[in-house]
Amino acid sequence: MKKYTKFIFIGLFVFVLIWTFVFLWKKSRPVKVEYQIVTPVVGTIEKKTVATGKVEPRDEVLIKPQISGIVSEVCKEAGQSVKAGEVLAKVKVIPEMGTLSAAESRVNVAQINLRQTQKEYDRTKELYKGKVIASEEFERAETEWMRAKEELQNAQDNLEIVRDGIAKRSSQFSNTQIRATITGMILDVPIKVGNSVIQSNNFNDGTTIATIADMSDMIFKGKIDETEVGRIKEGMPLTLTIGALQDMKFNAILEYISPKSIEENGAILFEIKAAAEVPDSVFVRAGYSANAEIILDRCQEVLTIPESTVEFQQDSTFVQVVTAEEPELELQRRYVKLGLSDGINIQVKEGLTTSDKIRGGKIVKQ
Repeated sequence: MKKYTKFIFIGLFVFVLIWTFVFLWKKSRPVKVEYQIVTPVVGTIEKKTVATGKVEPRDEVLIKPQISGIVSEVCKEAGQSVKAGEVLAKVKVIPEMGTLSAAESRVNVAQINLRQTQKEYDRTKELYKGKVIASEEFERAETEWMRAKEELQNAQDNLEIVRDGIAKRSSQFSNTQIRATITGMILDVPIKVGNSVIQSNNFNDGTTIATIADMSDMIFKGKIDETEVGRIKEGMPLTLTIGALQDMKFNAILEYISPKSIEENGAILFEIKAAAEVPDSVFVRAGYSANAEIILDRCQEVLTIPESTVEFQQDSTFVQVVTAEEPELELQRRYVKLGLSDGINIQVKEGLTTSDKIRGGKIVKQ
């Protein structure tokens, strides 16, 4: 039994020794590297940049009240379309007691003055009928009487405005009715019934009743890096991709490039604006995030190769041209003159033709 065990161990040792030699022999043999074979093709090279930003209406109008008070009625909601002149809300005036008292006193004085003038007018009229006085004196009394009547009416109108915010004679021009100043869509109505509002004046911006914008005129507002701002100009075409509408792209025309930079997180950026061409069948909401793709340079119908096939040596560029594929791959290093690159493909100006073949990347076997 011991004799057989001895032979088994010897056999295992010999097997392991032979397997080790075979493994090391295979590892020492050179590995054959295979490469992709690439043929130059004629195509288009575009160098692009992307600006991030958002799509918003060109103009947003804030509707402010011309009188202070309490909101008594809200007639419109966000999302509704309105025309210029439509009533958005109504404001109830809370009069200031000193002003109200002065207005009431003015009415009382005007009434007293009218009663006195009325008596004088009646006496003058009777004397004029009896041909006791001249017509000039009668006309003078009549004028004073009419002036007193107008003063009373003005005082009453002023009292109504102070007390109610509206006069009966000019109700169509009432400041208590807050009206839309442009035609468009209501984006926001930040007030509710019962809110106090302050009129817009020289010392106060006033309370915003509503925000209205023309949603048919949209612009892209974004930022671009300082390294690329010098390569763009007004009038260049853009392609907009909106995050909420990923399957759709919109054309735009660059309209504005800011002359002053802004700094964000250590980067120098410039604001740009572009007029977006949005079809009537698509509703784009204000504030959608968007990316604008700008073509900085383009070369059409030029010879192109993958940029990964190019070898760079100082200021020169080379490719490995395939002279033979069988039995082994034979290569010849050739100088080429390159042009525009988009990061994946690059333009070849000199050194290659469409009939040449060049070495590409290594073929990785799984």
